[in-house]
Amino acid sequence: MDAITTDMDFDDHCAEIVHQADLLSTGLDEGTRLTASVPSCPDWNLAQLLRHLGEAHRWVEELVRTRATEPPPDTALRHLPRDTTETPAALATWLTEGARLLAGTLRAAGPDARIWTPLPSGSPRFFARRMAHETVMHRADATLTLGTDFTVDQRVALDCLDEWMELGSLPEMFDYHPDRRELLGPGRTLHFHATDTPPEAAADWLVDLTGTTLAWRRTQEPAAVSVRAPLTDLLLLIYGRAPSDNGSYDITGDAELLEFWLSRVLFG
Repeated sequence: MDAITTDMDFDDHCAEIVHQADLLSTGLDEGTRLTASVPSCPDWNLAQLLRHLGEAHRWVEELVRTRATEPPPDTALRHLPRDTTETPAALATWLTEGARLLAGTLRAAGPDARIWTPLPSGSPRFFARRMAHETVMHRADATLTLGTDFTVDQRVALDCLDEWMELGSLPEMFDYHPDRRELLGPGRTLHFHATDTPPEAAADWLVDLTGTTLAWRRTQEPAAVSVRAPLTDLLLLIYGRAPSDNGSYDITGDAELLEFWLSRVLFG
């Protein structure tokens, strides 16, 4: 894999949790309507989105701090009241405090401590990367709600997409989502190309559904359907935050396969 795609290490992920929470929080002001519906998470309003993210940070922090061998209760990040008496400023402060607490606990534990993780890893490395990208994508949700622009550093977006591909291709995903087996079939391949990155970024992803498992690789191979778009737009599409027909995507080939794949691999 090209060096530019592996530039983020454990410390980078810890720092990114804080950075993304700070960026999200600076987008909130006294005029922010916390009851606004989140288009990409339609069951939530903005207050619930922020609560979910902040509680997720604290849930992982407890897990890492206690070296948990099984997951602690996650009720606080799943059951979110729609009403809030908090101000946007108070929620922003609470969110950034949780992000800093999590990053500090991850660093204190170190990347190789043994802990429970929901997927293979068993170390804080998993949670540092996962929570960095969780924070990135929920910041995207917030910007969609607020009608503001979403931008993200190239190396973060590349790492975010690589992690999505890696986790989504794990054999365990068939246990969690049996309907994903329906994606497999002869000739079913998808290619995603970022149009605004330098060649050394190697920003091409080939999703291969022709075997007995979900698979992916970095390559420019031809595919049954190809999608070309700026890197951030690809990120939003693949994470289910933007529709394929919004004018940002150049799609050639089997568009029905693309929509079928997107409908089955919703993340988070």
